[in-house]
Amino acid sequence: MNAPTADHTLQLLDQRSRDIFRALVDTYLREGEPVGSRNLSRMLPSSLSPATVRNVMSDLEQLGLIYAPHVSAGRLPTQQGLRFFVDAFMELGDLSEEERRVIEAQVRASGTAPSLEHMLTEASQMLSGLSRGAGLVLATKIETPLKHIEFIQLEPGRALAVLVSQGGDVENRVIDLPAGVTASQLHEASNFLNAHIRGRTLAEARLEIERLKDQTRTALDALSQDLVERGLAIWAGDESGLPARLIVRGRANLLENITAEADIEMLRRLFDDLETKQGLIQLLDLAEEGPGVRIFIGSENKLFSLSGSSLVVAPYRDANARVVGALGVIGPTRLNYARIVPMVDYTAQLVSRMLR
Repeated sequence: MNAPTADHTLQLLDQRSRDIFRALVDTYLREGEPVGSRNLSRMLPSSLSPATVRNVMSDLEQLGLIYAPHVSAGRLPTQQGLRFFVDAFMELGDLSEEERRVIEAQVRASGTAPSLEHMLTEASQMLSGLSRGAGLVLATKIETPLKHIEFIQLEPGRALAVLVSQGGDVENRVIDLPAGVTASQLHEASNFLNAHIRGRTLAEARLEIERLKDQTRTALDALSQDLVERGLAIWAGDESGLPARLIVRGRANLLENITAEADIEMLRRLFDDLETKQGLIQLLDLAEEGPGVRIFIGSENKLFSLSGSSLVVAPYRDANARVVGALGVIGPTRLNYARIVPMVDYTAQLVSRMLR
């Protein structure tokens, strides 16, 4: 069963519930301790009694957003509650010019041509110092051959790309879909790609689909030209400055020539095939690029799930805009996400610029 989205959960909360939830999470992220109804009633701008706050907290607990670590204690946000807070309420801070200068000074090694190793070491130490968490750097990303790829629709406009390497490693990436893509289309795309990507990296798979697309385009152009020369179709739009398009002449022409009717059907299939391959390339691009800064809370990150840690991570790119590594911060689930996300994002951008 899929977890409810932030938008869906938000619709279940009235303004008072939202204010109490935000105040509770803000306090937890700042102090790391359970928060009681009496303290919350003092923090809120509106005059709410502790009893009213307790009733709201009970509702939030039923929604799975908060919990009591032990009897007669205050409440803490659950992992689901933290994810909801990050997705629905978190307001990202912006780095000051001074903070940017400090990050740049610490990342840049002495001299005019810092080595990649030194630069990444400095970035890791800097992120650790500024965040009070552990700095994480994943150096040059090695593109491993793929064994399987699957696209699973999570909700309209969003899907999970599951990439399985030949070595058995599994990577999940949430991607934003082009408008109108359906679950059945994603299933068809997965089946087609799996017939062509085995043993290839994502980049190589994309080149293979491009090659197949070029073959389709060549066949399409040849058949279109043949129909025009035989007088069964015309190119329209050239003289008017509009995009040229193929217009098939009257149905009577096709009825007189069974071969021509078969050609028109082949033409339609080639157009569909070309459009399908373009869509596949777009899906591969989305799976390869993924989003920028990612936030993994608790068990969302399999590598650190047992320790109950959170991970904020962003990719950095080489001169060809290819993802070659990632850097970020690992820390407790009560990380100051609003401050660390822009810090990680700026550092990744800085390293990418220096690699270029």
